[in-house]
Amino acid sequence: MIKIDPIIIITVLGALILVLLIVGAPLKPLRFLGNLAVKFVVGALLLFFVNAFGTFFNFYIPINGVTAAVSGILGIPGLALLILVKQFIL
Repeated sequence: MIKIDPIIIITVLGALILVLLIVGAPLKPLRFLGNLAVKFVVGALLLFFVNAFGTFFNFYIPINGVTAAVSGILGIPGLALLILVKQFIL
């Protein structure tokens, strides 16, 4: 039977924690930017479907960065807000 010294276990765990701290720190901003990019794409898809359905009623919301951000980050309430702004203000 192999007996492992507790100092070796503590050293390996400490090195593993150090590597995770060094490698994990730069990945968090990239993960945030990735999530934001996915939300923009989902917002653009939501606007595409609203425009596809809105052609029956002569209704169109332009798909650009601002409208995709509003509908992507805020979700369905943001999309409803865009529709209300288009109908009543513009």
